[in-house]
Amino acid sequence: MLLQKTNIQKKLILAKQKDNSSEFLMQEVFDILKEVDTTQKRIVQNLTVRSPKVVNHFDFNRLETSEIYHISHIKKIAINYRLRFLDSHYFKGVIPNEAISKIRSLEKAHGMELQGFKILAPSKLFKLEDRDDPILFAPIDNEYYYLIHKWGNDLHPLRKTLMWSFKSIGNLFITVVAISYLLTLMVPDGLLSKSSSVAQFWIIFFFMFKTIAAIVIYYGFAKGKNFNHAIWNNKYLKT
Repeated sequence: MLLQKTNIQKKLILAKQKDNSSEFLMQEVFDILKEVDTTQKRIVQNLTVRSPKVVNHFDFNRLETSEIYHISHIKKIAINYRLRFLDSHYFKGVIPNEAISKIRSLEKAHGMELQGFKILAPSKLFKLEDRDDPILFAPIDNEYYYLIHKWGNDLHPLRKTLMWSFKSIGNLFITVVAISYLLTLMVPDGLLSKSSSVAQFWIIFFFMFKTIAAIVIYYGFAKGKNFNHAIWNNKYLKT
């Protein structure tokens, strides 16, 4: 007589049916899942709904000191890389489940409900979805913030260099002068006259400078642009 193979799934079903406490265990699992779902919904609401300015009273013995940043550190990075540091309810991208899980773990470890979240990210992320490097913070006290989670792609390695012109009007002026000078050097000799001269070079340079400056001014006014130090914590679109 051949022995039948053992179906482990059927054995598990029989074991659960014979266990008088199985209904209690199922109810316990259901309650745990319901509690997790309720907590997750509350955290998502705190991230997406406007909340008053709050201070989260963390247990400092349970915090990673390497993740604590002063507002001056955040402001410096925001200005250098032309980022914005705004309340999380302005954020239009997708906050990953990993970030929500970290918030839930922090709340459990510190026995509190976290609120007042901030996000550091490129301006466009506060208008439409993108994948560039958002960072989620929670306020502590005295203008300190705790870094909870970073997701998405890293910023382009040349972003700081590319955004240098927008740090101040002085930087923008230097950029316009440099571009005008390079374009003047690209003008071939004898284009305007049979022989080149210093006077001709500076006339062409002045023409290039006025053209580039006019384009920059028009673009700035038309798009409502502003310098990095004026927008890093500004919630309005026309900046």
